[in-house]
Order: sequence, then C-alpha cells, then structure tokens
Amino acid sequence: METFLEQLPIVVNALNVGFLQTLKLFFITLLGAIPLGLVISFGSMSSIWPIQKLVRLVVWVVRGTPLMIQLLILFYFPGLVFGNNIWGTGEAGRFSAAAIAFIINYACYFSEIYRGGIQGVPGGQEEAGLVLGMTKRQIFFKITLLQMIKRIVPPMSNEIITLVKDTSLARIIALQEVIWAGQAFLKGSQGISGAIWPLFFTALYYLIFNGILTVLLGRLEKKLEFFR
Repeated sequence: METFLEQLPIVVNALNVGFLQTLKLFFITLLGAIPLGLVISFGSMSSIWPIQKLVRLVVWVVRGTPLMIQLLILFYFPGLVFGNNIWGTGEAGRFSAAAIAFIINYACYFSEIYRGGIQGVPGGQEEAGLVLGMTKRQIFFKITLLQMIKRIVPPMSNEIITLVKDTSLARIIALQEVIWAGQAFLKGSQGISGAIWPLFFTALYYLIFNGILTVLLGRLEKKLEFFR
C-alpha cells in the first residue's frame, strides 16, 4: 500500500501531462476538421464533374483505410521516399504530423455527414426562397444551414466521441499522449516498472472526458429541438 501511495503522485502527474497532449490533439482536430469537412462536402456536391469525382475519390480512400496507416504514411513517407523529414524528430514535429492526419481523416467523415444533412433539407424550401427574392447565399445560411445543423448533431456527436478515443492512435508515431504515459510504467518509467494499474487510470480519464462531452452534446441537441 505504501508503494502504491508513493507511486500515485508520480503516475498522476505523468498521466496529466499525457492527457493535456490528448486534449490538445482533440481540440485542434475539431478546429481544423469541422470547417474543412464543410468545404469538402461542397466539393463532393459540386456540379463540376471532375471536381466532384476527385473529391469523392479522396473521401473514399481516407474513409476506407485505417487512420493508423494514414498516420504512419504521413509521418514517415517524406523522409523515407524523398529523404526530407519535414516533421523533424522532436515532439512538436510528431504532434504536427498527427494533427494533420487527424484533421484530414475526420474532415472526410464530417463531409459525408454535412452532405447528408444538406441534401436532407427539402428542395422546395430553396425554390420558395428564390421566389421570395432571396439569393442562394441567403437561402443557405438562413434556411438550409440551420436545418442541417439540427440533422447532423447526433452523427457528429458520435464522431466526436470516437475522436476522443482515436487520439490514442497517435502513439504509433511515438506521440506521448495519455495511453503512452500509462503504458510507460509497464516498461519502466521514473523508477516504476511492471505496473499495470496506471492503464486503468487512463481509462478513467477517457470516461470522465467522454461523459462531459456526452452531457454537453446532449444539451446542444435539446436546444435545437425547435427545428422539429
């Protein structure tokens, strides 16, 4: 018991540092993927055939391959193929590579959710807006966008919860997020080795954060009930 109590502050401090990295990756991914996904959805719905097909091909490839593979390719490909390691060897470079991979991956998933939400709004409403003299821009922001948000919140919520757990994949390129920190005590870290209990603590971090997100996203859904 004394050993556990002595080790607990060391483990919690390491997990806190790792979880801050996890939170940073999570929020940067959302900040990049949410607007980029909307742009990609416009491309996939473009009336210009080559653009539409190209964008849909990219989305299909990204959604059809594991995020872990995308991380490995994005991080190692420039150095191994072109002899130019654009990311460097430090933690900042690894984080940048992970953030870009996550943003691209989740933007493609979000784009399909956006596309479904936009196409789910009845076309007659756009026609009615045109009859009333509204521009297509006004129709999108004042009619289509508001109804789309209501439709996409539930599937977007699922993807956001999944993103929290997917951040653990960043350790494949040695990014020191929370699971990396917990696993380090199995191999030997800060005088502690062969300890599996820190991994159970990492699960608590995910459970608590996911619980907070679930409550917040649930409240957002209720606020959008007036669109029904």
